Amino acid sequence: MAARRQKAPGTTAGRNRRDTYGSAYVQGTAAPKLEPQSMPEKHRPAKGQSVRTSNRIRRNQERAMYMDLPYVILLTIASICTLYLCIQYLHVQSSITARMHNIEVMEAKLEKMRAENDALETSINTSIDLNKIYEIATKELGMVYARKNQVLLYDKTESEYVRQYEDIPEY
Repeated sequence: MAARRQKAPGTTAGRNRRDTYGSAYVQGTAAPKLEPQSMPEKHRPAKGQSVRTSNRIRRNQERAMYMDLPYVILLTIASICTLYLCIQYLHVQSSITARMHNIEVMEAKLEKMRAENDALETSINTSIDLNKIYEIATKELGMVYARKNQVLLYDKTESEYVRQYEDIPEY
């Protein structure tokens, strides 16, 4: 059974006004058979074009693809420069990574030393017995607290310290 196209009013040969290439709607269940596609247009010669002209085009395309010696040398130099830059980049990147690792190791050592220092400082502060120091100073060494009349006060000078040029007088 052949599919029938219904003729729309105002159209010719049963085609709709909106029909364009590839968008024709077929009424019914049978689709029209498509014609097999031939070679693309750019590879086959046109109707007015001869075989000689197509050979000339092919030769021009081959010439365009041909690489002469200066072009090959320039391309080789560019490739070597690119390879050198990539190797240098990887070298710099690895040295940065090594330095970062070294910094992390040193920071861990510093943190460990700070912890040890804090522990030693705490143990020193807890081992000091101020009462024992006072007892040794007063009983064994004979030291006593200064009385009010023994303390002499001096005004501070610009140099922020006092120089003693002679002995302090006793009262």
